[in-house]
Amino acid sequence: MDLGLTEIQQMLKNSAREFLSQECPLTLVRELEESNKGYSETLWKQVVSLGWTGLVFPEEFGGTGANFADLAVLLEEMGRSLLPTPFFSSVVLGGLTVLDAGSDLQKQEVIPGVCDGSHILTVAMLEEEGSYQPWGVHMTASSQGDSYVLNGTKLFVPDADAAQSVLVVTRTTESCDANSGITIFVVPMDNEGITVSLLNSIGGERHCEMHFNNVTVPNSNVIGEVDLGWPIVEKMLQRAVSANCIEMLGGAEAVLDMTVEYAKQRTQFGRPIGSFQAIQHHCANMASDVEGSRHMAYHAAWRISENLECAREVSMAKVWITGAYARVCSTAHQCHGAIGFTKEHNLQLYTRRAKVQQLMYGDVHDHKTTVLEHIDD
Repeated sequence: MDLGLTEIQQMLKNSAREFLSQECPLTLVRELEESNKGYSETLWKQVVSLGWTGLVFPEEFGGTGANFADLAVLLEEMGRSLLPTPFFSSVVLGGLTVLDAGSDLQKQEVIPGVCDGSHILTVAMLEEEGSYQPWGVHMTASSQGDSYVLNGTKLFVPDADAAQSVLVVTRTTESCDANSGITIFVVPMDNEGITVSLLNSIGGERHCEMHFNNVTVPNSNVIGEVDLGWPIVEKMLQRAVSANCIEMLGGAEAVLDMTVEYAKQRTQFGRPIGSFQAIQHHCANMASDVEGSRHMAYHAAWRISENLECAREVSMAKVWITGAYARVCSTAHQCHGAIGFTKEHNLQLYTRRAKVQQLMYGDVHDHKTTVLEHIDD
C-alpha cells in the first residue's frame, strides 16, 4: 500500500487548490450561507466544466473513469475551502449508489446527468431517531400493482431543495430482522405529494425535511431488489463516512495553516506569539492530529478504491478524525483568543462545520462498536 499521491493525483490536488482559492474564497462561503439557494450556479457550472462531477464515473456515462482514491484528493481540497455546492450529495451519496446497484436503464437515465451537472441527486435516509442503523427506517412503501406508494418523513436530507431526484430508503416489509425489508427507490422530486422545507443548521449546510404523502413510483424505480436494500445502504454509508473524513482532514489542515500564520503575525509583549513555547506546542499538537488524520483517512479511501473489506478502517478513521478535528479547532481557538469566536473571523466557519460533521453518517459511539465487531479481522 502506497499512500503517496501519484503524479496525476498531485496535479489534480494542485489545480483544485488553485481554482478553489480563486473562485471559492471564504467571503463567498459567508455570502452563500445567507442566500436562499445556498450555492452559486456560476460556481457549480465551473465545477462541472472542470470534470469533477464525472471524475469517478465510467467514460460510457460521460465520466473520466477515476477511482475513489482520486476523488479523495479532490474532496480534501473541497473540505479545505468549505465548497458550498451539492457535489457530495449528487456524486458521493447518490451517483455512486446508482452506479453500484442501479439497473442499466437507471444508470443511463441518471448518471450522465450527474456527470454534466444537470441532474442533482441526493439520498433521504434519516428519520426521527436520527439513526443510520436499519432499525431507524420506518417510512413505508406499500405495493399496489405495478407501483409503490411511499408515506413518511425524512430528516436532514442534504440539498433536497436543489435536487431533481432523491434516493429514498424505505421499509417495504416488517420483519424481526431489521436488516431485511429495506428497499431503496429513486424518486423524482416533481412527484405529487412531496413537500420540502429547509432546516436550520449550525454549520450552514442545506439540510431539509421531506414529507412523502401517498407518493407513487413505479416498480422500475427500485434500486437493487425489493427488501434487500440494506447492503446497498451499508456500502453507500461506508463511502460517505470515508469522504466525510477526507473533508474533515481538509478543514483541519486549513485551520492549522490559519493558526500558524496568525501566530507569526500576532505580536504580544513585543514579539510574535509564535515565539512562545506554549503556542509552539499547540501548533505541534495540531500538526500531529492533522498528519495522523491524513494517514487514516487515505488508508480507508484506498481500501474502498481497491474494493477491499473496509468497515474497520472506515470506522477507525471516523472515530479518530472526528476527535482530531475537534481538538484542532479547539486548540486554534486557544491560540487565537477571543477574536476566533467572532462571526467576522474565519475560524468559526470551520468550528461550526466540525461540530456538524461529528454526527454525520453515525457518531463516534456507533463507529466504535463497528471497530470492536471487526477488531480481529
